[in-house]
Amino acid sequence: MDFELVRLAVPTLAKGLWLTALLTVTSVAIGFNLGLALAVMRLSKNRLLSGFAKGYSTVFRGTPLLVQLFLFYYGLGQLPFVRDNPVLWWIIGDGAHCAVMALALNTAAYTSEILRGGLLSIPAGLMEAAQACGMSRLLCFRRIAFPLAIRQALPAYGNELVLVVKGTSLASTITVLEITGHAKRLMSQTYAILEIFAIAGLLYLFINLVLITLIRLLEARLTRYLPYRSGARRAA
Repeated sequence: MDFELVRLAVPTLAKGLWLTALLTVTSVAIGFNLGLALAVMRLSKNRLLSGFAKGYSTVFRGTPLLVQLFLFYYGLGQLPFVRDNPVLWWIIGDGAHCAVMALALNTAAYTSEILRGGLLSIPAGLMEAAQACGMSRLLCFRRIAFPLAIRQALPAYGNELVLVVKGTSLASTITVLEITGHAKRLMSQTYAILEIFAIAGLLYLFINLVLITLIRLLEARLTRYLPYRSGARRAA
């Protein structure tokens, strides 16, 4: 690999690193809270709420993220009421804002299914015992159901976070200059396709390795009281 090309490519692609991180953090923050609400709605006895949550999950998990990005950015931007509404146009008219919305809505669908699985794994007797002690449903959810569900869902949710990071690369298709966006621009200038995208891939790999390490550390902390964790420490 040409050393001069590396010196040119690394600083340029690094400019998009912060935007990739910002897209990931913002979309995950929005998507997690929305996904949690959808998971609770999915488990609700109200058929309207559970039906809406199920339909939302089906639509966003059943269609490609790229199609969703194009529909939001190019499709909704053609509607008059969107162009005439300052708030909606602030979201749709800017590529980065639109990418955050699409990523957040998409990851919320997957997050809802992951958290729903975690909530369903909680023994019913445990919840009944908490309510018998006088806990309200909200307090029971906050102190018992949610912490246990997070511990069960964390490995699967870690995989979803990795997919979100990789999904940010699609934002380059709607003029967002994150890592892949800068790589495309640099490629058109140098025609060094292999070298530039190899460096871009290494940057994504670096982000995901850091993210995976943090998830594993958090998982180890949350499961430190489990028997197999204690046994592993004694064996060490």
